[in-house]
Amino acid sequence: MSKGKFEKAVEIVRSLPKDGPIKPSQEDQLYFYSYYKQATEGDVNTPRPGMLDFTGKAKWDAWSERKGISTEEAYSEYVKKLIAILEAAGTEDAKGYIAQIQAA
Repeated sequence: MSKGKFEKAVEIVRSLPKDGPIKPSQEDQLYFYSYYKQATEGDVNTPRPGMLDFTGKAKWDAWSERKGISTEEAYSEYVKKLIAILEAAGTEDAKGYIAQIQAA
């Protein structure tokens, strides 16, 4: 998977309206976060947040689960997940986003 497709997918995920027709679940959002961090920073490199930081711990744990995955594999998994969500949505916007990713 190319870096260009990954960057386009990241741009799309960041631009999705919070109350739009395409809504990644919290689980999907953690998935995207973990693969984004793995692709851009590599293996988790910070201490695990404290016990009262529930969001921080969930994000850290999700990223930590990707330990050892290559940058290219992280790109690929991120893009495949977004395309699956867009295909499931089936809207015209979703089809447009898929075309943008494929053209990148």
